[in-house]
Parts: sequence; C-alpha cells; structure tokens
Amino acid sequence: MNRTHHRHRTPAVLAAALAALLVTATGCSSKAGGSGGSEAADGVRTGPGVTAKTLRLGALTDLTGPYATLGKSIVQAQQMWADETNAAGGVCGRKVEIVVKDHGYDVQKAVTAYADLAPDVVALPQVIGSPVVAALLDDIERDHLLTFPQAWAASLLGHDSVQVIGTTYDLDMIAAVDFLTRTKGLAKGDAVGHVYFEGDYGANALQGSTWAAKRAGLKIVPQKIKATDTDLTAQVSALRKAGVKAVLISAGPAQTASLVGVAASRGLRVPVVSSAPGFAPQLMKTPAAPALAAMLDVVSAAPAVSSDLPGVKAMVAAYGKKYPDSPVDSGVLSGYNAARLLGADLKKACAAGSLAREDVVKAHRSQKSADTGLGSPQDFSDVSRPAALSSYVLKPDATAVGGLVGVEDTHRAPGVTEYLADRS
Repeated sequence: MNRTHHRHRTPAVLAAALAALLVTATGCSSKAGGSGGSEAADGVRTGPGVTAKTLRLGALTDLTGPYATLGKSIVQAQQMWADETNAAGGVCGRKVEIVVKDHGYDVQKAVTAYADLAPDVVALPQVIGSPVVAALLDDIERDHLLTFPQAWAASLLGHDSVQVIGTTYDLDMIAAVDFLTRTKGLAKGDAVGHVYFEGDYGANALQGSTWAAKRAGLKIVPQKIKATDTDLTAQVSALRKAGVKAVLISAGPAQTASLVGVAASRGLRVPVVSSAPGFAPQLMKTPAAPALAAMLDVVSAAPAVSSDLPGVKAMVAAYGKKYPDSPVDSGVLSGYNAARLLGADLKKACAAGSLAREDVVKAHRSQKSADTGLGSPQDFSDVSRPAALSSYVLKPDATAVGGLVGVEDTHRAPGVTEYLADRS
C-alpha cells in the first residue's frame, strides 16, 4: 500500500483541516450498478456522478488509521489536481468535485462508505488498502466504477474496473532480491529475512521474494506480523539467530523504523530493503534516522519526489505552495499521478461522446502508454498484468525533499518476465 506518517494530529483536527480543503459534493444521486445513461445538452452521454455542470469523483481513504498520513497526502494531492483542472476549464466542460470518505482502514466501515458513495460518483481515483479493495471487488465490477487502489497486491489484477498503477508487491520484492545480490554481496546459500504484514500485501510480497530467492539460490526466513505490531524486537532476535545476511520488509513505516532501529542496536547491521509503503519522510526525524540512512533502501514503482524529472519538480513546487505545512512524500506523487491518469481517461471518454461509467472504463483500457511525466509509462490494456514492470531503488536522505534520493533509475529486474510467465 504504496505506497505514510505525517506529523501527529488528532482525528478531530485532521477532519477539520480536510473539511476546509475538500469540495464536498451535493446533488442528485443515481442508483449504482446500471448504466442509466442520458444525454446532456452538449451531446455527451452521462451517468452516475455526472451532470451538465459537474463531474463527481470519490475517495475511500484512511485518515484515522495506520495509513492516515498516506491518506492525507493523497487526498490533498488529488484535490490540488482537481483545483488545477477546474481552473483550466474542468473536464469535458464540467467542474470536478471529489467526495472523501474515511474508513480508518476498517473493512466494514469501507463497505458502508462505498454503499453511501458509489451511487453519486463516476470513478474512484483513490481507495486505500488491499483488504478494502478485495472486499469491494464484486461491487466495483458490478457498478463498472473505474477504481485506482492505493494498494499494489497482485490479487487485485484481472478486474476490468480495477487498476493497480505501477508494479505489484511481488515484482517489488523480485527487484529487491536482485538489488541485494548485485550490490550487497549476497551469494548462494545465504539467508534473507522477510518481515511482512499478514493479508494480501504481505502474502503477495512474500510470493515474490520466495520466487526470486529460489532463483538466486537464497533462503527466505519469513516473519509474519500484524499491522498493530510496532515493536519488532522478537522478529529481529529470530532473524539474528537465523544468521540472515539481509532483510526485506513489507509493512508500514512504524514497523520499518522499529526493525531497522532494533537491528542496529542488536548488532544485526545488514542491508534492509522496503517496499514504498514502508517508508515515510517523518522517519528521518526519529532516533532511527541514522540507522535508516545507513541500512535501508526502498524499492518503488515511482521515482523519489526529490527527482529532477520536470513533472515531479513542478508538482513538488505546486504542492509546497498550496500546502506549505504538509511535507511532500511518496503519497503526494502517487495520488497526483493517479488523478492525472484518471483525468486523461475522462477526457478520452468525453472525446468519444460518453462519460457513462462503462465508457470511462473502456477509455481507460485503451491506454497502452499513459505517461504523466511523473515516472514510468503505464500500459492499462491487459487486465491480468501490472501496468508497469520496472522499479526504482531509492535511499533515505534527511536533507532531501520527501526524505529519499534515487539510487538506481527505473529498470526491469531480471526474472520479472519469467515470473509473470510462470504465474499465468
């Protein structure tokens, strides 16, 4: 998930701040599930979430749970995109509105929020959490509601209306194992620890690491944890006893900080590689910062926000101006990129004469090289494959915007094509 923690705020304060930032949608609702299209005065076919003057999008996010800081970053970045889009005339002559629902990373709350939100939106540019999306898959497909999860589990592939952007967790771990063997001196027979969240996130990551380790002649030592586990002393002790030469982690920022900090203090000073959801720039202001800078690398489908890519630099400058009190992190880049990709889909659907949900999905699936200038181009034409197969390697740097700098530019790790062929 992706893909992390801002300064601490109470839920009440956070909710109040977001209320001032977001455009709350009102208006007539349509029953979800049917196309129910009608033709607007401009000749464009419409459906749920679309009127002659407005185009309403939805976000099912986490503003009060373990990924609250990720949720805040994505919400603000997507609202920035909406404001920019509206200032330029909107989409298809319509003003964009974003309705935000907080599920707190609680699946049941998310199911309830979806039922409330879905009848009145044309697409979802943000749904945080693999378990949340998994619980909603049948409804999303039934409603033809184009959805961009802020989750990267391979189990979410294969659904026409659901689009995982970038790589999946298993591909990230294949890239991580490749990075370790190329740059950190790992050799056949070495043991590699893998600390991972229970659920789709961790299970998919473990699938990738296990496959890559077998290919490289390495042994994975798994350590499953819960999202509520924030002291990883026991896991570090087990990994030290197993004699691991490196550690992979597929969890959240709190777990990454604990793992690296405890490992450094206990003499297990080995390379650690995390997925993007396992890092947040706020970690570089904690006591674990020196160990993170020395031991951690991050595999990501997106570049660092400190990147020199012109599109990224422009986004960082705009976000800093609009939200001067909020740090720029990977969630900002992820959220803004998703919004821009959805904007391109909506414009293409409009050009074809219909903003009905099923036609927005059709426009999306016709995109074979969608490029926002914020990272690797995306191929959305094959529902069974990740939209991108290449990864960046990043490293913590307390002086950099977003707390990360690039180590290796985007590239496809050896074995990715073979792995996908084996899985199909």
